[in-house]
Amino acid sequence: MATAAPGPSAAQPPPARGPSNLALRILSGLVLVAATVLVDWSGLLPFALAVLAVVLAMSWEWGRIVRGVGSGAGRGVDLPFAMQAVSVSAAVLLAGFGHAALGLVAVCIGALILLALDFGRGGLISALGVPYAGLPALALLWLRSDVGFGLQATLYVLVVVWAMDIFALFGGRSIGGPKLWPRVSPNKTWAGLLSGAAASTIAGAAFAKGVGGPVAALAATGLVLGLVSQAGDLAESALKRSYGVKDSSGLIPGHGGFLDRVDGVVAASIGAAIISLVVNAEAPGRALLFGH
Repeated sequence: MATAAPGPSAAQPPPARGPSNLALRILSGLVLVAATVLVDWSGLLPFALAVLAVVLAMSWEWGRIVRGVGSGAGRGVDLPFAMQAVSVSAAVLLAGFGHAALGLVAVCIGALILLALDFGRGGLISALGVPYAGLPALALLWLRSDVGFGLQATLYVLVVVWAMDIFALFGGRSIGGPKLWPRVSPNKTWAGLLSGAAASTIAGAAFAKGVGGPVAALAATGLVLGLVSQAGDLAESALKRSYGVKDSSGLIPGHGGFLDRVDGVVAASIGAAIISLVVNAEAPGRALLFGH
């Protein structure tokens, strides 16, 4: 005998709705932006300590991806993590006291040791975690160490990356259209990429107006760094997809983990440091902003 469907009085009440994922992303993003600007403005050493906290979180997440989550073990704290943490901590602290070159040596030594420790068990990918976390940290701290223009230079890099990320997200959602690389990042679209590229270019030009730098040059550099940041985003997505991981962790509400959040900054900061190194290694911040 068939059972009658329950009427409206028997229906379960809908669960209470919390904040949308987008609202949570915006709120978390605003908190991160405010905290980043504050520590950057506070000086090189406070900025270095904040960078240290981030790279340690990145190192932990890297271990979870390449040595843990993909195999179902859920590890993250192990001997390779400890070696990576020591290496990047030494590098960041050296750079925080104005010795970025010695910090680079610490990163190289840490990567070589980690490669030896983890040889035969995905050692190369594990070892790559050291420069992945350490090099962008050194790049940002080296730029910030410029007494005259370090604050402005690091903010410039962050602003163009933020502009790229924000407008790529909203451009992709509002316009839609063909996917950029669906096998790696199914939500990214060409419309989002073009929207973000335009935003990073405009952000670079606006920043130039604010600091009195060359507008055309900083707009072009903003475009380049924005596109480089998207390449970094795609590279991190490809890494996670190869290990069957959606988010690097759940440390940042609405964003996943720090690897998910700073993937663009990783690539753009290294790109900015290369530009500064080529132009004027003695004054990296001025080199990036003024071209001399």
